[in-house]
Parts: sequence; C-alpha cells; structure tokens
Amino acid sequence: MSNTGVQARRSAVYLLDQILGDEPRLMSELLAGGALDKLSPDDRARAQRLATETLRGLERADRLLQKHLNKPPVLTIQNVLRVGTVELCQGGAAHGVVNAMVNLVGQHNKLSHLKGLTNAVLRKIASEGPEAWAALRAPRLPKWLRGPLVEAWGAEAMGAMEIAHFAGAPLDLTAKFDAAAVAKAVDGTLLPNGSVRLTNPGQVSTMPGFDTGEWWVQDAAASLPVQILKPQSGEAILDLCAAPGGKTMQLAAAGAVVTSVDDSAARMQRLKENLARVGLGARTLTKDVRAIKGTFDAILLDAPCSATGTIRRHADLPYAKDGSEFGDLIALQAEFIDHAWSLLKSGGRMVFCTCSLLPDEGEVQIDDALERHDDMSVDTAALNVPGVEAAWFTSEGGLRLRPDYWSELGGMDGFYIVCLNKA
Repeated sequence: MSNTGVQARRSAVYLLDQILGDEPRLMSELLAGGALDKLSPDDRARAQRLATETLRGLERADRLLQKHLNKPPVLTIQNVLRVGTVELCQGGAAHGVVNAMVNLVGQHNKLSHLKGLTNAVLRKIASEGPEAWAALRAPRLPKWLRGPLVEAWGAEAMGAMEIAHFAGAPLDLTAKFDAAAVAKAVDGTLLPNGSVRLTNPGQVSTMPGFDTGEWWVQDAAASLPVQILKPQSGEAILDLCAAPGGKTMQLAAAGAVVTSVDDSAARMQRLKENLARVGLGARTLTKDVRAIKGTFDAILLDAPCSATGTIRRHADLPYAKDGSEFGDLIALQAEFIDHAWSLLKSGGRMVFCTCSLLPDEGEVQIDDALERHDDMSVDTAALNVPGVEAAWFTSEGGLRLRPDYWSELGGMDGFYIVCLNKA
C-alpha cells in the first residue's frame, strides 16, 4: 500500500474524529481551517470523499461492525473500522484496504496495540460485509432531525429522502448564457429547468468552459429562486446573503444592476473571484443584511438556515449539528425578511428562499410574515417556470422542493421558495 493511500485514509479518519467527536465540527469548517492543506490535490479529494461516503453509510457500517465487536472501541479506531468497512463493502480490494488500515493504526503512537483487532475485524468484514451491506436499509437520519421531518412530511416521504441522501448528489452547472452548448461541451444532461447535470464529472477546474467562464457550479434547485424572481435588464436588484455567488451571477447574466451582500469577508472574496472568472459584474458589500439601506426594484433573500436540504451533499450536517441553533436562525430569518421588505419599492417583488426541509424555515415563516405586513402578498403565478411541477406548490403559495424529487434524474437539494409582491 502506497503512503498516498495511507495519508488520504488517515486524513479521512481525522475528519470523522472531528465531526463525530465530543465537540462536533462541520466539514466545511475543518476544510476552511486547513485540515487537508498538506495533502496533494488527489489525496485531498480522496480523503474528503472517503469521509463523506463513510458518513452517508454510517448506520450500515455500524450495524455490520457491531457483530464483530464486544464493545465500541475508542473513536479513532471506530472510525478506522468504519472507513475500512465502507471501502470494502463498496468494492475496495480486500488486501489493499485491510493492509492500509492496519498500517494506519500501527503508525499511531497510542493505538498501535490495536492493529490485531483492526486486522481481524476488517478481514471478517471483507468476507461477509459486501453481501450483508447490500441487504440493509438506506441509512436513517439521526433521531433529533428525523423526528421533526417525519412529522412534517410523513414516514414514506422521509424514507424516500433518505434514499436520496444515501445516493449522494451529482454535479449541476448553471450556464452563463447557452445551457445547451454547455451540456454538449461537458457531455452533460440538460435538466427540465435548464441546469446541466453530470454524474461523474472529475476535477471541475479542468472541465471545458471553466477557464472561459461559461458556467458555474450550482444545484438545480438553487438556480430556481432567480428564475422565479425573473430579473429584467437594468433593474436594481439586491442579493442578500449572496456568497458564494451563484445567484448573483444569474442576476448579472440577465443584465440586472446587482448589489450583492454577505457578512463574511472570506465568502465575499470567493464571490468576487467567481464573478471575475465568469466575466460578470456586481456591486459587493460585506455587511450585515440589517445594515443595508436604499430602495430596490427586486430583492432576493437566500436566508441563513439549517441547510437540512443539502444533506445529500453535506453528509456531516446531521452529526455535527443537533438543532440547538435552529431557533435563533428562525428568528434571524424573520428579522431579515422585515428589513428586506423595508428596502423594496412599492410594486416591487422579493423572493425568499432557504435550503431547508423544516417548515418553520419556509411555509410557517411566510405565514407569519404575511400577518406582519399588510402590503405583502404571495405571487403563486411566478412559480410557473420550466421544470417546476404543480405538486410542489404549497398552501400559502410557495414552492417546496425535496431531495427525492426528480429521483429518476438524480434528485435535487431541498428548498423552500416563495415570491412576494409589495403593494
């Protein structure tokens, strides 16, 4: 086994230790903090992929491992066994995987005495695991999140969403101008809403059209809020909570005069880099939404939220969070709605959206907003854009998207979207 393979696996185990430890951290925080910076690009991608696939299959891995363990070992060894189990059950070569994980444990100053346990357990998994793995149900979300989602959407819908989470997410692109040309250039599939989908894309920066700024990465569901807002050339449009900039680029490509706002300097820098790559312009402000002043023709508010709609691509979220901060997020969303509404001119329109599966961050939030603002009304007709199905419409006039929708095409992120008109 090459040192490269061991390094990537060691880093994957480190990520899991941090995500599943006593003080859980999100993978995005770990990566931003440089957790994988010392690895080569290939190893970095491999480590992240191994950690993500292990989190997706965590329930299955633990069910297989518990048959061979009298009690759970220390977390690091548990994660070594989980990574090895997922690799073996997904077709990894038994000899290479087992040897790599045993070597990894052997190099650990405090845990090297557990090499024998690691070897014995993983050899049993290599023999029995793949067949047993395929027979297990799609892994379920942790109870703290699954309970509220079952209450909201029902057990059958939750099961379908968990299948979508386990399958992971393809890569979607939004074209700056010509989606059909982008689909042809990258050998992708043109989706009903105009996004381009790839199932095995490889390295994004080497794909045709990246250097020339013909497209950007954006889930199909995330592209719908701008399509629903229907930006017009020359309109003054405010994009709130805008980074990393996919929606800003959509607005700018439509010819709008865009003011893009985010309170994170690092995320705003990424937005500026993305604008530069695709050759589009926008006024950028690094500020709290509540500090923005002015009057705008239209506003897009992609509010901070639980991000529970993105679990199929962020498998760490249900383990690194426990829902304790969701109440504060819901209150903040209401503040942002009220302030954004004060910036919208009479006769203007605002699209509010969250990448959440929780009704409190969507349907309920808008029911409450309508009670607070006499001059606010819902524009259900705005939702009639390509790819949107009538079954996704909600009772208050918004749009509810779920990971299991478009399942035959590879699914989509969970979102809530509504268009609001100001009298």
